Amino acid sequence: MSRTDHHAMPDYEITTDPGRLDVEAIHRFLAGTYWSPGIPRAVVERAVRHSLCFGVLLGAEQVGFGRVVTDRATFAYLADVYVLEAHRGKGLARRLMDAVIAHPDLQGLRRMLLATRDAHGLYARYGFTPLAAPDRLMERHRPDVYQAGASEITTGG
Repeated sequence: MSRTDHHAMPDYEITTDPGRLDVEAIHRFLAGTYWSPGIPRAVVERAVRHSLCFGVLLGAEQVGFGRVVTDRATFAYLADVYVLEAHRGKGLARRLMDAVIAHPDLQGLRRMLLATRDAHGLYARYGFTPLAAPDRLMERHRPDVYQAGASEITTGG
């Protein structure tokens, strides 16, 4: 059963209702970003289906998005946060982050991580800091996976 949480804003709405998300619009944006260039739509669909997602809507138009990968108990990873350029400068990123931080399923977590190239100021307002012990974290980073392994991703092979 999905949980719905709406935060009314003048002209804008933030929702966690998966049925109201425009996956095509989300895919179109993410496929052109520095963090997921060329991401296949099937991968976006699967990521949305298995994450706690927050959509920023203006009427039925998807103008912003963020998703949290979490066990809803101890850990979360914030990913794919964006607001379309035409809607920036209106405080929507802050309102989106307010909704993420206040969400009942994300309370009491021991750790929440994110990666960003250019929004450190925004996230610092919500208590995010550089890693205290970066030598303790490791990653398996495959930046070309969407180009080289597209058949692998869509078929699950």
